[in-house]
Parts: sequence; structure tokens; C-alpha cells
Amino acid sequence: MEKIKLGRRFEGKVAIVTASTQGIGFGIAERLGLEGASVIVSSRKQQNVDEAIEKLKSKGIDVFGVVCHVSNAQQRKNLIDQTVQRYGKIDVVVSNAAANPSIDNILQTKESVLDKLWEINVKASILLLQDAAPHLQKGSSVVIISSIAGYYPQQSMAMYGVTKTALLGLTKALATEMAPDTRVNCVAPGFVPTHFADFIIKNAAAKAAIEERTLVNRLGTTEDMAAATAFLASDEASYITGETVVVAGGMPSRL
Repeated sequence: MEKIKLGRRFEGKVAIVTASTQGIGFGIAERLGLEGASVIVSSRKQQNVDEAIEKLKSKGIDVFGVVCHVSNAQQRKNLIDQTVQRYGKIDVVVSNAAANPSIDNILQTKESVLDKLWEINVKASILLLQDAAPHLQKGSSVVIISSIAGYYPQQSMAMYGVTKTALLGLTKALATEMAPDTRVNCVAPGFVPTHFADFIIKNAAAKAAIEERTLVNRLGTTEDMAAATAFLASDEASYITGETVVVAGGMPSRL
């Protein structure tokens, strides 16, 4: 694909991206940073945070990193506190963290696994925004990362899909609650071969089957997801809130 020339839509803006040391989260952090944002990256492991900071700094991005397991209240608070101490404000929050610890049918899923899925995939976004909200600027933006699985929860990842469906409703509800000063939108990625979805890479037949279900005959890339997220977070989308953009190469989602 032809290299796209990036603008500087986030000059002077401060952006937090959760689960952003690899995969889609890293792609989003990189895109926002290349467009001028000061980016705060986070994940559960210090080593991953350090490596991501190094990569982003090598591209001239102003980046800061904090260890944050999103289901840990103290670490969430620390992520917000450190950001505000360093930059004095927050303009963009991208809630990207997710877990999929189960391939069981829903009715066979243990309660502890249901709790973990709900806690990381849904509740953590709410609690993170509770901490961040007092520091969000007028004209700020929240982008929640859902999934194509939120529209059609598949058997092997059914409960994961249901939590992603919940994020579509959460986006609508928060858009109403946080208006008019903060916009809240959602990106629903299709299949992107990252570490999180390594089953796609490992199984050639599964990869081919997914590609055939798209209209553009390819899997998604982290850059595809980052581009959609950056648009929704930018002032170019200032009249868009409460919406979900499906970035899935034309895979069926809805009318």
C-alpha cells in the first residue's frame, strides 16, 4: 500500500492509550504520536513499556510510559495521576485493553472467567474514565476499541464477543453523559493478525477463510485500526459522537 502522508492533527494534545505496547494499541499510540500528540503508553509489564517507549522515541514521538493492569485500581489511578503531573491535562483516551481467556461455550464458562472478561473488557473502561474525566479538556475525545465479534459473537469466543457488544452500548451511554465537552466513539476492528489473535497467523486455513469473508480479500492491519481511531479522536470528527466505526474490510456487521 502507498505510504500516506500524515498531518499534525494532535499537536499540543495529550493522549492515553491502554494496552499499547504491542498490536493495535501500539499502532494507535504510534499514529497519534506521529501526528504530534504526547502519548502515554501502558501495559502490565515494565519491560514491554520500556521497549515500546524506545521504539516510539526513535520515531521522534514525545512518549511517557506507565505500568498499568487495567483491572488494578491503584495502577489505573497512577496512570492518570502521572499523566496529569507530567502534562497537566488529558485530551484523548483510547481504551484498548481486552482479555479472552476462554474458548468455552458460554454455559460452560467458569464464573471466575466470566468475571475476568467482564472486568477487563467492560468495567475497566468505565473505571478508567471515572479517573480521567475530571482532567479531560473541552473538545476532548474518548475512543473505545470493541470488535467485529461484538456484532456476531462466534462460538469459539462467544463471551468475549458479548463483552464487546456491551461496549457498543457503553459508547452510546457515555456519549450522552459526557456531552457536549467530550465526544465518545468506538472502533470495531475486524481480524488483525497480532499476538492477541495469533491463532489467525498459525492456521493457514483459518486465515484464508477470514480473508474470503472480507470484500477486500485481506486481513486488517494495526495501521488500519490506528487510522480510524485517529480520525475519530481528531477535531475532523468534531460532529461525530456515540458512533461505532466497523473497520473490517466489509465483513458483515449490520445494515
